[in-house]
Amino acid sequence: MARADLDKQPTDVRRMFDAVARRYDVTNDVLSLGQDRRWRRDVVAAVDPRPGERVLDLAAGTGTSSQPFADLGAVVVPCDFSLGMLQVGKRARPALPFTAGDGTLLPFADATFDAVTISFGLRNIVDPAAGLRELRRVTRPGGRLVVCEFSHPTWAPLRTVYVEYLMRALPPVARAVSSSPDAYVYLAESIRAWPDQAGLAALVAEAGWRDVEWRNLSAGIVALHRATA
Repeated sequence: MARADLDKQPTDVRRMFDAVARRYDVTNDVLSLGQDRRWRRDVVAAVDPRPGERVLDLAAGTGTSSQPFADLGAVVVPCDFSLGMLQVGKRARPALPFTAGDGTLLPFADATFDAVTISFGLRNIVDPAAGLRELRRVTRPGGRLVVCEFSHPTWAPLRTVYVEYLMRALPPVARAVSSSPDAYVYLAESIRAWPDQAGLAALVAEAGWRDVEWRNLSAGIVALHRATA
């Protein structure tokens, strides 16, 4: 599918996430075969939050990814453009300061956060490069960026199996467990069209971040990119 086919209007994507919010965490756990929990732990370790630090968790959804930062003493702000996700999250985690926000126009002042992170959400921002620049704007000098995103498996046979899973197995599994299974067809296509590890690293650097590096998780199915403001 061409990139243009994936550039849905933001309102369409927002409605899609509103529709999947109710069973989003359960669906992700099933579709990732439980790996999403390990990936979240890796994100927290990469951010390395310290007590009192301000952390922005963009595309936080229901706040599942945000809670560990609060548990470690950081002041975490879960931010998402889906009001449906935020509503589900606020009911489950009322102590967290859920905030509605567009990834290309964040509702925060310059240099607000010590660390910013986004997991499995950068590819859903209508302009990922603009999103990375906006994350840079709200990060203090010397602050940290951590991006966790689906990537390209490094072993060719696994890459073939993975693509087959995305396009053939994922939709029927999503129909069994998700509150809006059609959304996962779009998500599968967006994963296939996303840049590889080096491509995303270049995009991060072009947005003004320094010392960009990455490491592969689950043999490259997911990549964890880190950089400094």
